[in-house]
Amino acid sequence: MISIEHLSMEFASRPVLDDISLLINRKDRIALVGRNGAGKTTLLRLIAGEYQPTAGQITKDRDLKIGYLPQVMLHTDGTTLREEMLTVRGDEDEARFVAEMDRTVTGLGFGRTDFDRQCSEFSGGWRMRIELAKILLQHPDLILLDEPTNHLDIDSIQWLEDFLSRSQSAVMLVSHDRAFLDHATTRTIEITLGRIYDYKVPYSQFAELRKERHEQQVRAYMNQQKMIEDTEAFIERFRYKATKAVQVQSRIKQLEKIERLEVDLEDNSALRLKFPPAPRSGDFPVIIEELEKTYPQAAKPVISNVTLTIRRGEKVAFVGRNGEGKTTLVRCIMGQLDYLGTLKIGHNVRIGYFAQNQAALLDENLTVFQTIDYVATGDIRTKIRDILGAFMFGGEASEKKVKVLSGGERSRLAMIRLLLEPCNLLILDEPTNHLDMLSKDVLKAALKDFDGTLICVSHDRDFLDGLVNKVYEFGGGRVKEHLGGIYDFLRTRNISNLQELEKKAAPAAVTQQEPTDSKRDYEKQKAEAAAKRKKEKQIEAVEKEIAELEKQQADMEALLSAPEEQTAANFDRYEHIKRLLEQKMYEWEILSE
Repeated sequence: MISIEHLSMEFASRPVLDDISLLINRKDRIALVGRNGAGKTTLLRLIAGEYQPTAGQITKDRDLKIGYLPQVMLHTDGTTLREEMLTVRGDEDEARFVAEMDRTVTGLGFGRTDFDRQCSEFSGGWRMRIELAKILLQHPDLILLDEPTNHLDIDSIQWLEDFLSRSQSAVMLVSHDRAFLDHATTRTIEITLGRIYDYKVPYSQFAELRKERHEQQVRAYMNQQKMIEDTEAFIERFRYKATKAVQVQSRIKQLEKIERLEVDLEDNSALRLKFPPAPRSGDFPVIIEELEKTYPQAAKPVISNVTLTIRRGEKVAFVGRNGEGKTTLVRCIMGQLDYLGTLKIGHNVRIGYFAQNQAALLDENLTVFQTIDYVATGDIRTKIRDILGAFMFGGEASEKKVKVLSGGERSRLAMIRLLLEPCNLLILDEPTNHLDMLSKDVLKAALKDFDGTLICVSHDRDFLDGLVNKVYEFGGGRVKEHLGGIYDFLRTRNISNLQELEKKAAPAAVTQQEPTDSKRDYEKQKAEAAAKRKKEKQIEAVEKEIAELEKQQADMEALLSAPEEQTAANFDRYEHIKRLLEQKMYEWEILSE
């Protein structure tokens, strides 16, 4: 279907892919894995035709249809969800298409009441689902997905797994969700040091084979290094002895002919982070009785009659579809929202909180290293460089100023800082969205060793597996307790509550009204309404800037597709636009929240 031969790709003279070759066959389901920056997205964009390779070629079957879902995408406005879906109908019978559209859109979490909503009303994560639905409805020969699970809840991820496993399309996807990769793919291609390694097995089996291959590479590399050292020592020892001149020249030529082995020797598998000790809290860090939260102008409460008790040392997960109130309850616990009912924080509780907007609290004038050095104490100070490397801030990246970091980089930095600050109640809201598999492993190991209390909002089943011992399910305004781990919860739910799968929560709109207390006086409500209107105008202005930057980015990508335009100045311009766009997207997220 697609043949890639001797393909190489450089950016500003920096090789990303080096002489790779592979075949993509019909019905292949391929996981594309590797560290951040290894070239996974670059390969997807080459296959999609958005980039032209520096060398080599990509040969595709005639009339091959490719559907590509990037991490960042342009969205169209002025249509409803239903109208946007109908734009991809083609020649298909409308009645049959509408039935499939209904299954696909509801499978991705939309409610039937959302069909006539304007697409512009949906937040960024839900608009990504709209684009994904459009791709799936076109039945392309090859589906390319770049981190599709970042904005999906557990039910939607499971639905997508099932869809891809039944699909007649070939699939190539990038994801840091191990469970998703194991269920959705049967072939794993790793990109490392510009080269690829192709395994005809799912991710878990690949991980074992990769470990064996890495150990063999390390042994071969160390043996070669020993041979080079011995040869160089011989040359240096006998360089000026006439009787050894022939042997010396022979060894010099031998060294010149050696194909030097490369191996990623950075191994953080033994890196273990431990949270600093914190004061002992009371026996019950969180007690909630009949809590209810309703947003102004909402038809019904987001959550109601919530009663739960979290004991000291428990590690619990909050799960459920987006919009069902998980983050709302977290914000109630944090004291950021008003509510009806009772919520008690226990004696001597010190809360450590991670959410996407935590990154906004970082000092922009500090470097990455200084940000962590400022909070690190004791023996951990000797491991700061290792910790930063495990979270993708190795080498020169540790000297970057916070103000030049993207939103994702800031989130990772905020996570590291949280790991080093003493607390006894840790609340994490989607902590893994910007972490690769190594970083998630380091974080998960630290959380398993954490002797305090943990509340984790996450859709990442692999991350939660073995970490939590209780699951709170949010749905239909209620919160239900399930004892056991995440897979115990999933098994129980699938057996006894199949009808729950048909209930789809209405996604949140882009903007949410700020909470108000019904007892506030009229003047205060007027002031808050004015502040809200001001925020909405700011959001509108930022959205216009984002649209302009997205256009500039698209123009630069089109320009860079021509080899003669791939200059250092053009790439610098492209990275500058990309960085500005990320900053504006982050600003939009904060304003919208």
